[in-house]
Amino acid sequence: MSVVQVMGGGRAGSGLVADRTPFYGAKLPEEVKKSIAILKHLNPDVFRKILKLVVQYLETGVLEEESFLQMTSDKLSENNLRLIFAATMVLLRAALRLPNLKSEVFIDDLKQIKYPEQVIVDLNSAVFGSRRLVLDRCAAEQRVRLPQLDNLRWRVDVTISNSSLNRVLEPSILMEMKLSDGSVKTFEIPTKKFHELRYNVTSVLKEMQDLEKRNILKMKN
Repeated sequence: MSVVQVMGGGRAGSGLVADRTPFYGAKLPEEVKKSIAILKHLNPDVFRKILKLVVQYLETGVLEEESFLQMTSDKLSENNLRLIFAATMVLLRAALRLPNLKSEVFIDDLKQIKYPEQVIVDLNSAVFGSRRLVLDRCAAEQRVRLPQLDNLRWRVDVTISNSSLNRVLEPSILMEMKLSDGSVKTFEIPTKKFHELRYNVTSVLKEMQDLEKRNILKMKN
């Protein structure tokens, strides 16, 4: 599920959603901001070579430093080369994280930040072209993920007595979680803490429902 923020108002001549949050986020990444002036004077063929290396890196996680540095020249310093590589990487990763992102929205956002026309065409081809399925699969394989909950078991225990008191009769909840990595976590919760957990979970779910009802948000599945 992705969230697109709508704040009212509009852009003249644009058929897209008014004042939505760009695909790269509410704030333009610093690398992208600094790359705009450099790209305006960069040979399109050189940018395509950089873009090709970015795509290869996204697919394999490997960057050949020697081949990368060979693209430096009198017109393109190593610092500017690394800056353009980083900016391109940021934009592609941001776009690939949004499965419902449309090509026309992607193009419009890049036009708004004054990216060169040919650079936009090449980036659009990389994101929405024939390599998209490969990029999506590689991104999913390389993504760092926490183990997921596979199974949850619980039971209620009652402590009849302990070393201090002969009679306690205090209930507690013993929970066992089996995770997707095969590990098993077991922990005990006093009834007071369990009720706090129930309350907090209910509160979060209520806040999520209230958030989804607000007109300022447009939810997309």
